[in-house]
Order: sequence, then structure tokens, then C-alpha cells
Amino acid sequence: MDKPRIGFIGLGIMGKPMAGHLINDGYSLVVHNRSREAVDELVDKGTQEAHSPKEVAENSDVVITMLPDSPDVEAVCLGDNGLIHGVRDGMVHIDMSTIAPAVAVKVGEALGEKGVSCIDAPVSGGDVGAVNATLSIMAGGDQGTYDRIKPIFDVLGNGGVLCGPLGSGQTAKACNQILVAVTIAGVSEALVVGAKAGVDPLKIVQVLSGGLARCGVLENRGERMVNGDFDPGFRIRLHMKDLNIVKQTGADYEVPIPVTSVVHELFNTALVKDRGELDHSGLLTVLEDMAGVEARTNS
Repeated sequence: MDKPRIGFIGLGIMGKPMAGHLINDGYSLVVHNRSREAVDELVDKGTQEAHSPKEVAENSDVVITMLPDSPDVEAVCLGDNGLIHGVRDGMVHIDMSTIAPAVAVKVGEALGEKGVSCIDAPVSGGDVGAVNATLSIMAGGDQGTYDRIKPIFDVLGNGGVLCGPLGSGQTAKACNQILVAVTIAGVSEALVVGAKAGVDPLKIVQVLSGGLARCGVLENRGERMVNGDFDPGFRIRLHMKDLNIVKQTGADYEVPIPVTSVVHELFNTALVKDRGELDHSGLLTVLEDMAGVEARTNS
């Protein structure tokens, strides 16, 4: 069976390596992005450039979007020169952005009226997972469509989990972002307490990584945090956007989220301190400010 031609829109920190994995697996790609550098790099690898989302749709069987926020997805899918103006019956749209569940449903229903099958499939794993093709993919949509595009997910990560109907993937991602944010805050507190007590924070990372406290944040970010390396894999401002989605989802379903609400304020403090472009593990700096100490290793 021939592989579908894939359109890929959004070649950022995560989108570009994801597109690269698909190219390496033999898929033909049509790409579109606001900035030129990533497009030029992929065109050099043999992909086709499109100059609008509409043009992407006209030249693809499956379109993947990997965009920053809900308004971006709405604009690319439903706006002027959007996907909706170039799609045809039988196509598939996979949105791998992290957006509000209600927007995923809105976009999916609008494209569905044009005969497009839609899957919302946000991911977890950050830039490390995107580069290593180990992303955790949480999907929402119908089983038949999911089965059709699962080989694509197999290239990008763990093959995914179908969580339920359209929008369910975004709900699962909101749950993921709760746990990641709270874990970053907890790791930051632990490192700051240890550092202020005179323990090398790198030793704390090493010892905690071997016990019940081990977690993805320690594994993927721990050493970088204690070395003061906050180059973005996933920016604070974007995680703050996700936490706003979490708060709205909690309100929609009348679920109290007291711990997340405290962490939301810590992320907000980071934004107020103009640290929104740091990696989300840069939340450590807020806890450091509060304690008057830097949790940095001397090793």
C-alpha cells in the first residue's frame, strides 16, 4: 500500500524533527511555516514547499498541524487561505498542537463537513521526544481514522493511545500538563531546599532519580536545571497557555484543581519576571528567587 502524501504545517522546535522523521521513513512531504529557515532546510531534503495552508491541503492526502495555540489552529484550518479551502473528501487532518478541547471539536466538525476525517493528537515528550521519535501521543477521534493513520504515529513515537471521540486527546493532554507543571514545581522546590542546606543539587538529581521520586522531569531536565541551562525545549509562556486551558477545563467540568492553581501562579510569576521564553524547567528560577539561593552544581 502506497504511503499517503503528508502536508506538515508548523516547523518549530518540535515540528521540524517530527517532519524529518517522516521524510526519513519514506513519506513525501509538503511543508509550510511562517519562518523560512526550517522550510529551506526541509526543501533541501527533497520536500515540496507550499505557500499557504490551502496549498498544503491541495497537495496532500493527510495534513498534520503542529502549532502554538488555539487561535493559530483556527486560523490555519478555517481562516483565509486555510486548509478548509483546499481540502477534499477522504482527506485526514491530524492536529498535534496543544489547544482547547472545544476548539479541536469546532475545527474537526467544520472540516468534517467537507468530508475530512479529523484526529486531535497532542503529544508529550518535548523537544527530546520529538528529536528521538519517542513522543507520547494521545488521540481523539473515531477508531477507523485512527487505524488509518497509526503508522504515522508509529514513526513519531509510541504509536499513540486513542482516548475517545474528537477532543479527547486534548483533554488527556490537559491532564498531562497538570502533572508536568506540578512535577517541575516539586523538583524545583527539592533542588532549592537541598542547595540552601548546602547539598550539591546535582547529587540530589542523581539520588532522587534512582528512587520512587524518579520522573521524566529529573531524567530529561534535572542536570540541565542545576547547570542553569534553560534553553527552550518547551517555553514557559506555552506551558502557561496550557495551564490556562487546564483551568478552563476544570471550570467546565466543575473539578477543583487547588495544586495546579498554585503552580499556575508560579508560572505567572515567571512571566511577570520576563522569563516566558525560558524552558519550562526555568520555573526553578522563581523558587530560587523566593529562597534567595541558586540551585547550581559545582561539579
